[in-house]
Parts: sequence; C-alpha cells; structure tokens
Amino acid sequence: MKILRTGIIILGILLVVAILALAIGPGKFEENMNTVEPHSPYPISKTALELHKTLVIGDMHADSTLWKRDLLQRYDRGHVDIPRMREGNQAVQMFTSVTKSPSGQNYDKNSASAGDNITSLVMIQAWPTDTWSSLTARALFQAQKLHTMAAQAPDEFLLILNANDLKTLLARRAQGETIVGGILGTEGSHALDGSLANIDVLYDAGFRMMSLQHFFDNKLGGSLHGESGEGLTEFGRQAVDQMVNKGIMIDVSHSASQVVEDVLARTNTPLIVSHTGFYGHCESARNISDELMLRIAAGGGIIGVGYWDAAVCDATPKGIVSAIRYGIDLVGEDHVALGSDFDGAVAAPFDSSELAALTQEMLKQNFTETEIRKAMGENMMRYLATNLPGGA
Repeated sequence: MKILRTGIIILGILLVVAILALAIGPGKFEENMNTVEPHSPYPISKTALELHKTLVIGDMHADSTLWKRDLLQRYDRGHVDIPRMREGNQAVQMFTSVTKSPSGQNYDKNSASAGDNITSLVMIQAWPTDTWSSLTARALFQAQKLHTMAAQAPDEFLLILNANDLKTLLARRAQGETIVGGILGTEGSHALDGSLANIDVLYDAGFRMMSLQHFFDNKLGGSLHGESGEGLTEFGRQAVDQMVNKGIMIDVSHSASQVVEDVLARTNTPLIVSHTGFYGHCESARNISDELMLRIAAGGGIIGVGYWDAAVCDATPKGIVSAIRYGIDLVGEDHVALGSDFDGAVAAPFDSSELAALTQEMLKQNFTETEIRKAMGENMMRYLATNLPGGA
C-alpha cells in the first residue's frame, strides 16, 4: 500500500510538472525566438507622426499564429498582436501559417529530412493530436485562431476573405474605427500534405495566399535554401495551375530561382515575394537576383521588404528604409511593400507598435509623401483589391 501511495504521489508530481511546462514553457521558449533588439524610444518628429496617422499600413508576412498567444491581447513578447497593430496604425496583416521548418534553418542548404522544429513546438504548445503528424492540420489549426478572433471581437478584427471585405475594412477605418484586418497565407505548400485536394480544403478554411516552398525542397519543387535547385515538378505545375484557377495569390519568397522562372513562364498572375531583401542591396543567400525581381514587378507583382539582417544586411530603421529605397529605384514605387517576417524566429529592431520609426526614417532619407504612402501600405492594398477573390 505504501508503494502504491508513493507511486501516486510521484505521478501527481510529474503531472504538475507537465502542466507547468505546458503553461510556462511556450512563453519562455518564444521569448528567445521572437526578440526585439534593445533600443531607446525612436525619436519621431511631429511632422512624421502627423503623416503616420494618415497612412494605410499593411504587412505582407508575419508568423504570429504559430505561437501560443491570444492575438487579441497585448503581450510583452513577440512582435505582433492586435493591440500593438492598432498602436502602430497598422491596417492589415498577412498571417502566414508555418507548418514545417528544418533543424538549423540554413540559408545556404537544408535537407528536407533534416528534422522538423515545428513538431516539437506543436507538442510543447499542446496543439490537437492531428497536428502532430499532418501539416494540413497545422495550417487549419492556425486558421481557426483567426476565425475565432473575428467572431469574438468583430469591432477589433476582420478576417479578409475577398475584395469586398478589404473595401469594408478600409471604409470603416476611414470613418475613424481602429479595426484591423488579417489575411491567411501558408509558409510553403508542403502544407498540402502532398495532395492537390487540400488546395480546396485550405481555400475553404480561408487561405487566400500560398507560398510554394520554405527552407527545404518539397513535392512542388526546389527551395532557395534546398539541395536540388530544381524548378517546378509535375505536381508543382498542377498545384500552381489549380491555385491560379482558384484565385489564390502565389508567394515565391523561399522558392529556388528556377521555380520562380517556371512560375513566371506558366502564369500571368502577379506574384508576391512576401518577405525578402534585394540582392543588389544585400548580397545574401536569402535574396533572389535583381533580374528576377524586375520580372516579377513587370508582371504586376509586389515585393515585401523584411526587417531582419539576412534580408537587408542592416536590421535598423535606417537599413530597412535603405533597402526600400533600393527597391523603389530598381523596380518602381508601385511594387515595393512591407514584409516584416515578424514572429518568424527573427530579431527585429522594433515591433508592430513602433512602425512610425519607418515613416520618420523615410522622411529623413527624402522619400516623397507618395513613395511613403505606397511603400507603407497603398501598394499592398491595391494589389489585394485586384487579386483577392472578387477583385477588379
């Protein structure tokens, strides 16, 4: 009997430890992943602040749904939540669902079989058991977070599914509401679990953008950071065709150069590079060639400039704005946007509440007001208004 009681006590202790690990562990883990570089408050002039208040601001890429946070609440970790978006006067965020990421996340080369960081994160955060093995289930679970937010707080958050939703959001903000909008995208089409039928499944769940690759080669083709350097596979060609027919926006931000070439040759649909830098400005393995960027822009595409060092080589407001300046000079003022990669396991110079630092720096670097308005969000809004379902 004494042995039985001892066993029960030990099991109880282990249960308490497990509960505490699940409650405390995810937050502590994220604190080391999505950091903000220590800095004094960025000085914002009255002119910059007044201009910033009038901007329509959008961001093409953030991985915030991956983490164990209620995005309706303000946190002191990570980069994005709805209160901080409102503080930064941000109107729209593309929320990208990460479903697999290899150990190391090397920009030069990764094997598709080199482990998976997300599986352990899923378990630590106590996601449903179907997400432990299914990448599609992981994407669907993250999508449900946004649907729940929209239902719980319709005056604070709107899930944008079509061009009319975007129009409604912008009209409400123009009338003085501080509601913000979110759009669902995937971080790589390994989220399809190798099945073309899952394109429809994800679309029905609200996904309106799909990127093709992440840090490794997949069934659709080569990654910019993979081993093969190959273009679209037959499965990839079928997937792209189905996405185009469905009206899904295509992101090539982690795709091998040959994949980008193949997609450009296959469709006239304007492409997205949701989070990146420009190779001519920052010679990094993370960035594709300026020549490909020019071709994407010529096809009506949009390029989101990131906020981390591997993309811009200087992760400060000055460095980010210098990359935006380079992009405008290269591809034109109508094709450059923001693509932070917030909450993407990167160190950022600020969070979404501090976006006025970019407006200040753009004025300092002699951007015109038109250039500021377009880069900070008008280009993204125009692209979305045209390429979301029901768009012009």
